[in-house]
Amino acid sequence: MIEVVFNTGLIADYQKLWDTMVIKPELMKLIQQRVNSILVYRKRYEAVAAKIKMPWYLIACIHSMEGGLSFEKHLHNGDSLKARTVRVPPGRPHTGTPPFTWEDSAYDALIYKGFDKITSWSVPRMLYTLEGYNGYGYRQFHPQVKSPYLWSFTTHYKIGKYDKDGHFDPELVSQQIGAAVLLKLLMQIK
Repeated sequence: MIEVVFNTGLIADYQKLWDTMVIKPELMKLIQQRVNSILVYRKRYEAVAAKIKMPWYLIACIHSMEGGLSFEKHLHNGDSLKARTVRVPPGRPHTGTPPFTWEDSAYDALIYKGFDKITSWSVPRMLYTLEGYNGYGYRQFHPQVKSPYLWSFTTHYKIGKYDKDGHFDPELVSQQIGAAVLLKLLMQIK
């Protein structure tokens, strides 16, 4: 298990980015389509969230980023549910026999990340957790680039992206809707 330790020194930074985030209006139609797709499966996210005691919309954001909302892929990293994960983290879930259900794999991914130990889900905490799910490489090695995993489709992000684990391309532009964008819109839905 990897426990998610919250760097509280980043609270103000995440809050400021959240408060000043402007979603690019020309991309709203595409973003709304993604939100609508997420809402179709809300009950599946809520079922897993209830077991972990975390917000359903946070799981939906991770699912969008890691698996493109496919229920045939591991929440860990988007690998096929027909086998254990191959990419980081490899060999997950450790128990059970493939093919795995999306729910069982999602539960394993969230427990593996230590999300069941988190008791408070403030906006800065969720942003920190989402960024950590993808890795803090932008923050550590490319601080001039706000993580596209969070900020793509907003005015906080323009260019630069890891195209694979450990390889940063300064000219690559993310085509994924950032998790912070989805989080903001999903949190508004009751």
